[in-house]
Amino acid sequence: MLKPNLAELGKLAKDKHIENKKYFDKLKKKVPKNLDYAMQELHDAEFKKTDCLSCANCCKTTGPLFTSADIERIAKHLRQKPQQFIEQYLRIDEDKDYVLQSVPCTFLDQDNTCFIYEVRPKACREFPHTDRKKFQQISDLTLKNIPICPAVYNIVEEMKKKLPL
Repeated sequence: MLKPNLAELGKLAKDKHIENKKYFDKLKKKVPKNLDYAMQELHDAEFKKTDCLSCANCCKTTGPLFTSADIERIAKHLRQKPQQFIEQYLRIDEDKDYVLQSVPCTFLDQDNTCFIYEVRPKACREFPHTDRKKFQQISDLTLKNIPICPAVYNIVEEMKKKLPL
């Protein structure tokens, strides 16, 4: 059972947004020495108890960026030419990046598994980015992921307790 559940996640994230934004602004100004180590611990602890397959909200509500390497790898896996893959599944967004034509993700199955899991885009492999090095540099991305991912919400709440600023 996901805690918080998706129905309450949006409201909780909205209620905590100003508090979280202030916290991350302080974090950028005064980065704790052990931040990356602490984030790795929080990330690992959360994902020991989080089952992404019971949620898949990231796949249902957002789409990853596709790098050239992602396009080549996935097209090869699907036995397509990269240009065919682009035409069939992708579009160019306002930042000139390749993204999915629509969400939920085309490659998401009804049981929340991914048809292309072994070759999925780098952005999917790294989501929700809570174990990235130099975590303070992606605080804006983390703020955006809180209302999408219950695990990110939990990690940020634990982070504020463990690393008070």
